[in-house]
Amino acid sequence: MPAKGARAIALRTRLLAAMLGPLLGAAAIIGIGGATLIADVVRRTNDRVLGGALGAIAETVQVERGEVTLDLPPAAFGMLENSERDNVYYRIAVGRDLLTGYADLPAPDPATLSVDQPRFRFARYRDQGVRIAEVKRMLPRIVQPVIIQVAETLDNRKTLAGQLTIALLLGEVALVGVAVLLLRPALGWSLRPLARLRRSVEARDSSLRPDFSPLDAGPLPNELRPLATAFDHLLAQLDKATGGVRRFTADASHQMRTPLSVLKVQVELARRGSSAALDEIADAVQRLERLVTQLLALARAEEGGVSPPLEAVDLKEVSSAVIGRLINQAIQAGVELDLDAQDGESYLVQAHRTLVFEIIANLIDNGIRYNGRGGMVTVLLAREADHVRLTVSDDGPGIASKYHDRIFERFFRAAGLTGADGTGLGLAIVQSAASRMGASVSIASDGPGTRICVMFNTPAD
Repeated sequence: MPAKGARAIALRTRLLAAMLGPLLGAAAIIGIGGATLIADVVRRTNDRVLGGALGAIAETVQVERGEVTLDLPPAAFGMLENSERDNVYYRIAVGRDLLTGYADLPAPDPATLSVDQPRFRFARYRDQGVRIAEVKRMLPRIVQPVIIQVAETLDNRKTLAGQLTIALLLGEVALVGVAVLLLRPALGWSLRPLARLRRSVEARDSSLRPDFSPLDAGPLPNELRPLATAFDHLLAQLDKATGGVRRFTADASHQMRTPLSVLKVQVELARRGSSAALDEIADAVQRLERLVTQLLALARAEEGGVSPPLEAVDLKEVSSAVIGRLINQAIQAGVELDLDAQDGESYLVQAHRTLVFEIIANLIDNGIRYNGRGGMVTVLLAREADHVRLTVSDDGPGIASKYHDRIFERFFRAAGLTGADGTGLGLAIVQSAASRMGASVSIASDGPGTRICVMFNTPAD
């Protein structure tokens, strides 16, 4: 993991290094290959001249009166003259017997030579490297083969090869230098879209209000489009989140203003000696407490970030726990609570226990609040293939179908419902919590009575 505050290598430097590395590698390969080719060309060219001199001398070897004779042509040695003044040596022998030339010139084994087929080899002679051209000839009436050898030192070859190699290296250096000079402006041109993208992001800093609109960085290459798309997606998520926070804050402040105003009025009345004001204060505090509690529950249901993994939750066990928690409220309201679930049936679902508790608690709480004395709130559990259906129904006045599309909006309350102390957050909490767990919520109500159904996924086998 990089250390905090560590700086990465600049992108321009990375690209320059990434381009120069292969370029220098290719230049090295070309240099080695070129030097090898130059050495081979120089060797072949000089061998051709050396072979010509050998052929000119071999043609003068003849037999007269049973003896081998020759006439060394000056032109044969003249063609070997060069600016480096290489030394030239020769040797002509019949078998092992020297006919003319340098006796100590390294002699070949006649058995290794083919008749009239010149052969070239490197050797050491008089502490110098030499190149020897040699051929074997068979003459009429001469039993022993005639061996003709011509040798020259290597100074001219080395000088010519060195000059060509230096020219090749200078050409490569010039090529790499020009490439370096051209790469920097080329990289600057290539990185221009990235600079436009950066300026488009930086321009948002000058705005007094956060700007979450999509970036306007002009045409972008294919490599930068995914980055810009991902950034626009992030901006859209931020816009949605901040918009939700703004709406939530505005709605919450609006809803809290009423009980706070009541509190202020009743406190003033209590100061004047009104005993009934204390009851109103207690009622307003209770309503405010419930509002804050539901606001916190809604915040938990809608909170972003990475949710913990879903776990197996027993709907029957959670429903029983919720009923036990709300039984006193139901008794005070004169409402009966009933759990309808088959014995021995498994009601395990993939969910978060806390969110499931919130869903069931809010549905039962709504059923109690918007019910009449003597009414009933029923929690029905039913297993359906790979789902478990939770249905909470009550005997209240029901919700008109024209409000079904808006009933899950926060702070929305359908007209004509009793229970003035409601906050309009219960079903919003149910919808948000269900969405976080991949569950679906539906309403079936057109009066009398309301039925809210939540469909949970069952754990995979």
